[in-house]
Amino acid sequence: MKKKWLIAATAALTLTVGNVITPEAAAGSATADHIKYSNNGQAVTPSSQAVEIDGHLYLPLRALSEAASKYVDWDEFRNNVALTDTPDLTGKYKLSAPNLADGIKMGIGSSLTHLPGDPDNVFYSTADRGPNGEIDVNGKSRRTFPLADYTPSIYKIEINKGEIKILEQIPLKVNGKNPVTGSSNITGLPNIKDRDEAPYDAKAEKQLAYDPYGLDIEGIAYNPQDDTFWISDEYGPSIVHVKRDGTIIERIVPQGWAAQVAAPLVPSRELLPAVYNKLRKNRGAEAVGITPDGKHKFMAMQSPLRNPDKSTDNSRQIRIIKFDLAKLEPVAEYAYVTEDAKQFNDLDQSDIVISDMVAINENTLLIDERDKNAGDKAQLKRIYSIDLSDATNILDKYDDAQSAGKTPEQMTITDLKARGILPPAKRTVLDAAAFDYPYEKIEGLALVNGDTLVIVNDNDFGVDSTSPDNGTQLWTFKLPYTIQ
Repeated sequence: MKKKWLIAATAALTLTVGNVITPEAAAGSATADHIKYSNNGQAVTPSSQAVEIDGHLYLPLRALSEAASKYVDWDEFRNNVALTDTPDLTGKYKLSAPNLADGIKMGIGSSLTHLPGDPDNVFYSTADRGPNGEIDVNGKSRRTFPLADYTPSIYKIEINKGEIKILEQIPLKVNGKNPVTGSSNITGLPNIKDRDEAPYDAKAEKQLAYDPYGLDIEGIAYNPQDDTFWISDEYGPSIVHVKRDGTIIERIVPQGWAAQVAAPLVPSRELLPAVYNKLRKNRGAEAVGITPDGKHKFMAMQSPLRNPDKSTDNSRQIRIIKFDLAKLEPVAEYAYVTEDAKQFNDLDQSDIVISDMVAINENTLLIDERDKNAGDKAQLKRIYSIDLSDATNILDKYDDAQSAGKTPEQMTITDLKARGILPPAKRTVLDAAAFDYPYEKIEGLALVNGDTLVIVNDNDFGVDSTSPDNGTQLWTFKLPYTIQ
C-alpha cells in the first residue's frame, strides 16, 4: 500500500509531549523504525521515530523539521509554531594582536555593529571595562584590575583572509579633566562606593579609586540621524551617548542614580525607571540597538532585576526598554522570556543571559541569548528574532510588589498568562552550539545586508577564561532569507 506522508498538526502533541507519538496513540499503530530518511540526498536520523497508523506515517513536526534543517519554535502564549531555515557558516576570523601585558591578551568583542555605507567587512566593536579578575582574600572575593589605567575604547575593525585587523582605536573621554586619570580619558573602574564592587590592584592588596566616569561597555549602536554612538554600560546601569571621536555627551541612568555620584563633566539624565537600580552586580545594561531610521533605541538588561530582591535571580523574565530618540524618553518596556533551564542538562536559570541585540525596525529585534558554558558544556548559544508588535507594554507597571502583587521578575509563566502579559514572540535564527561554537561569550552581534549574520566573542582578555585558546574570533553566517 502506498503510504501518505502526513505531519501531526497538533502543536501540543508534537511540541510539548516529548515529541513522540507512541504506538498506543491510535488503534492499529506501530513504530516505523524501519524507515530511512534523507534530506537533499544526505542521510538523516530524526530525533523521534515515525509511527504507522492505518497505512499512514506520522512524524512529529519538530523531528521532521529538524531533519530538514529547520529550526522549530513553539510559542505557548500564542499557540504558534515557527519554522525557520538554518544558515550556513561562511567564515571564521581571528584577532591577532600583541598582548597588553604578561598573561593579558588583547581583546575586543563585547559588542559589534555595522554602519550603513561602510564596506561589508568593516565593523565597530568594544572591549568592556578592561582586564579584571577575582581573588579570594580571607574568604571574600575582591575584584581586581591589573591594568587600572586601561581606557575603554571603540575599535574600528576589518575582517579579511581569516584575520581581524584593528583599523582604529577610539578612546572614550570626557570634555575636560577626569580627576582619576589626570587627563580627559576615562577608566573601566566602577563609579559608586558601597554600590558597585570595590576595585583592587592586581594582587588584591590595594583598593583603587572609584571613577565617576568609568564604564563597563557591553553594547554599541549607531544613530544615523546625528552620526553618534550609544553604548550600554553595566555599572549604572546606563546608556551612554558618544561622539564619533569618543567624547561622552551624556549618560542615561535610573532615577535616583545621579545623587550618588559627582560627575559634572557628563550630564546624567535620569530617564530609566528607578527599578533599574535593583540590578544584580555585573548583570547590568548589556545590549543596545537603534533602528535604521534613528527613531527608536532599545536597551536590554543582561539578567533579571533583583525586584524585589535576589530571590528573583532565577526568573526567566529580562527587561527590554524602548526609547523615542527624538524626545529621548522611554515609551515601552517588555518582559522577554528566556529559555527554560530545565530543558538543558545541569544548567541554572540564572546562568541564561542576554548578551547583545540588533534593532531591525521598531517591532523586530535580534537577541543574543546564551548560557555561561564553553566548549562541550555549551548548550544555549542562540540568536533569536523577536517580534514586539503584539507584546505587552509593561512600562511603569508591576514594579512595586506590594501594589502589583508580583513584579515581572517574580511572575511565572502561569502568572504572565493570568495577567494577559504577552512577551515578545521568538524564533531561532542561529543555534551556534550546533556549529560547535567553542567560546562562552557571544557578546557581539551584527547584521549586514539583511542576510549576513555576524557574531564575535568577548575573551575577557584571557583572564580566568575557560575558552580553549582565550582568543577573539568572529564568525559569519549566510541566512537563506532576508531579515528586514
